[in-house]
Amino acid sequence: MRIEALADADSVAREGAAFTAAEARAGVAVRGRFIVAFSGGHTPWQMLRALADEEMPWAGVHVVQVDERVAPAGDPDRNLTHLRESLLAHCPLRPEQVHAMPVESADLEAASARYALALQQIAGSPAVLDLAHLGLGPDGHTASLVPGDPVLDVLDGDVALTGVYQGRRRMTLTYPMLDRSRRIIWLVTGREKGEMLARLCRGDLSIPAGRISQHQALVLADREAAAASGT
Repeated sequence: MRIEALADADSVAREGAAFTAAEARAGVAVRGRFIVAFSGGHTPWQMLRALADEEMPWAGVHVVQVDERVAPAGDPDRNLTHLRESLLAHCPLRPEQVHAMPVESADLEAASARYALALQQIAGSPAVLDLAHLGLGPDGHTASLVPGDPVLDVLDGDVALTGVYQGRRRMTLTYPMLDRSRRIIWLVTGREKGEMLARLCRGDLSIPAGRISQHQALVLADREAAAASGT
């Protein structure tokens, strides 16, 4: 795992966008496509808006979701709502290149299975992401892999459901899916993330984030988070 400390959240967002664009250009050049999974959060949304202005091979890009809250279409709790506002409204991605988690389904278990199948159709079997964007919660969660939830023990599927967490159930990519990613980038900002950043960097298996493979992982942290972590 490589760690870069940057001045502030805006710098993290801009560097995350530049890194993503470089990975996309390389991926399309080698494999003809680039499959990227995005998380939600304030800094990731800043990064997505910056990404729209980067030199991207959009025709070869597929966007999937790391996780999503179970909420109606257009709800401000939905990561897809912000993904559309921050990125999709500002770039030439076609609808068929954006693969939203089907959290509006009446049968969420079946919907999770359908999403896993959709990932295989675009990313192979087993599905392999070119890049997964992850965040880090003050409680050590990442994606919607949350402390104490049975979702942490799902090792036989790529997509799973959580219980209620902060008022919503969620659909999330699992450890096996995330660990197969060619690259992982973490965007970590804010002093309140310092303790968990330190534990992430130590590979602390007692927090959900610490169980993510650190192979080919890059952490972009602002100075507040990095200083609080002691890294």
